[in-house]
Amino acid sequence: MRRLALFCLPLFALSAVAADKGFDKAVSKVTATFHPAEAKPGQTVTLKLTVELTPGYHTYPLVQTDPKAKSMVNKVTFPAAGAVVFVGEATDPAGGEVVAEPLLGITAMKHLSGTVVYERAAVVSPTATAGKVTVTVPKFSVSVCDKDNCFPPKTLTPEATLTVLAGPPVPVDAKYAAEVKAAAEKK
Repeated sequence: MRRLALFCLPLFALSAVAADKGFDKAVSKVTATFHPAEAKPGQTVTLKLTVELTPGYHTYPLVQTDPKAKSMVNKVTFPAAGAVVFVGEATDPAGGEVVAEPLLGITAMKHLSGTVVYERAAVVSPTATAGKVTVTVPKFSVSVCDKDNCFPPKTLTPEATLTVLAGPPVPVDAKYAAEVKAAAEKK
């Protein structure tokens, strides 16, 4: 048994390296950016997580409509409230291709290719101080496949920089006011 374990351990390490190489071949770039890149306290901005795929590869949305495809998704964990407060739900890119996987009982599974952009609104905290702020997404788990193979998901921690402008805060958008207030009360 001990010899088997010693034999298998290098194989597991090699398969992890092969998976990373496959992912790195499929994904040319992952970035996180705020739009606009400069904002006043209280202002709503949008975090964009962009995945640039090599032709011939695809990835998945954050939500699949077919319950049997629910595991074929990418996952994002957003940071707790700080200089920015994430509000609402993350949104998937429009478009993509919907395919069936009859062997898995899936009638509609969405694939995304090319440049894929996931978005989520955030409000600059009304108490944020002026200056540059770097926000780290603690977990962005991305799965990629080609027409024949899927690679194990890779967990990334992209960072986005936002410049908080000086001056008095602007009123928080009414549709996000309750979420921002609740986040402030948790601190």
